[in-house]
Amino acid sequence: MLDDATYTPRLKAVYRDTIRPAMKEEFAYKNDMMVPRLDKIVLNIGVGEATKDTKKVKAAQEALTLIAGQQALITKAKASIAGFRVREDMPLGTKVTLRADRMYEFLDRLITIAMPRIRDFRGVSGKSFDGRGNYAMGLKEHLIFPEIDFDKVVDVLGMDIVICTTASTDAEAKALLKLFNMPFNS
Repeated sequence: MLDDATYTPRLKAVYRDTIRPAMKEEFAYKNDMMVPRLDKIVLNIGVGEATKDTKKVKAAQEALTLIAGQQALITKAKASIAGFRVREDMPLGTKVTLRADRMYEFLDRLITIAMPRIRDFRGVSGKSFDGRGNYAMGLKEHLIFPEIDFDKVVDVLGMDIVICTTASTDAEAKALLKLFNMPFNS
C-alpha cells in the first residue's frame, strides 16, 4: 500500500490541505516553510528482563517491526553496569524511527485505532513537551495495536513514543498535534 506512487497517507493530505493553512493563520507565519510540520516519530521498547532472557528482546523486535511496518533495530548496552547485571554490547531493547509516509500512517493508526482501545482512556498529558517542540509519551501495553495477535503474546511490553516536530516552541507543537486530533486531556 505504501509503495504505490499515487498513494498519499490520509494525515499527510489533511496536513497539506487544512492544518498548514490553519497554523499559518493562527501564528501569522509569512510563508508555508515557516509552518511547523512533523519531522519523525521514534518508537522504543526497553526490555528490562533482557539480562535474564535475551529471547525477550527478539520478541520485542518482532512486535515493534509489526507495529511500525519497518524493521526495528536492537539496542545494545554501551557500558557494563555490575549493579544491573548488564555487560557491554548486551541487547537491552529495540527501536525504530519512522519518517515520511510511514510516520503519517503510524500517527493515524495511533490516534484513530490504538488510543481508543486503551482501558479507561482520558486523553494524553499535554505537558510532555521538551521545550523544543517535541512530544514524548509512553504506553503501558503494546497490545492496543491491531497488528499484534493476542494469542502469540508471551509478555506485555511497554513502549515509548516520541513525536519530533520542526516547531520552535511547545505552544506551536501542541497546536500542531491538536490539529492532528491528538487527544490531550489538558
